[in-house]
Amino acid sequence: MKEQLCPISGEVPTVNFHLWKHCNMSCGFCFATFQDIPSLPSADRLPEADALDLISLLSQTGFCKINFAGGEPTLCPWLSALIRHAKSLGLTTSVVTNGSKVTDKWLDGIADSLDILALSIDSVDADALSRIGRFVNGKQPISEDEYLRIGESVMRRDIRLKVNTVVNRHNLGEDFRPFIRAIGPERWKIFQALPVAGQNDQYINALTVTQSEFEQYVNRNRSVELDGIKVVPENNESMTGSYLMVDPLGRFFDNTEGKHTYSKPILEVGVTLALEDIKIYPERFAERGGLYQ
Repeated sequence: MKEQLCPISGEVPTVNFHLWKHCNMSCGFCFATFQDIPSLPSADRLPEADALDLISLLSQTGFCKINFAGGEPTLCPWLSALIRHAKSLGLTTSVVTNGSKVTDKWLDGIADSLDILALSIDSVDADALSRIGRFVNGKQPISEDEYLRIGESVMRRDIRLKVNTVVNRHNLGEDFRPFIRAIGPERWKIFQALPVAGQNDQYINALTVTQSEFEQYVNRNRSVELDGIKVVPENNESMTGSYLMVDPLGRFFDNTEGKHTYSKPILEVGVTLALEDIKIYPERFAERGGLYQ
């Protein structure tokens, strides 16, 4: 049966708002570098007031969950205000972060408004993390003990914990089960490193793994499900056209052509007209387990 494009927001009720282009790490497989957005001060992201208005519009249109991502979203000075605003509108709120700026003080400030925090953790081997680029310049990669401390701090505040792992050439052989069991997320998403033209061309060829290699990693590690941890594998096909994404300039975008395709600005034309400019497949969204709160 031919897949149908999503005509209304209700079929894919979750939005990933990539609100901040910049990141303090340099992961070679990153598909959201937004190199096609000029890095000009105050011109490479929505102002705070516009971002708040965009969230209101998405809520009014029927979306019920928002994932704040980047770049690295915790670099955005008004992230906490966006989280609180989204929660006040009844949205389920989530942040996807590399963890480098997740402090107890920051968590205390948003604990009553943040439902889910997803930590991007590809390895606990310092050498592998260095080769991937998952470290802040001038600093050592985040240690296993620090990741565990962050995870414990998140859950102690009744914020639900997820872990996102990108399978690539440098962590392919790792047995990640002891760490995943120790940090204890409710959900572990395992991604196959995804090439996206214009986003990660410089490094991705040295990082990609085959479908067979990806499946071997998943099969070797998925026994953590016996510990009550939901394992959600996403290969390149399932990641393509299954996410409804908004870029730092407030435009929907998709990756169905192997690159980013952008809509007109949502605040200028509205959600319905902007959605006509991109492709999203609700079947793929559902198949990858996107329908959860």
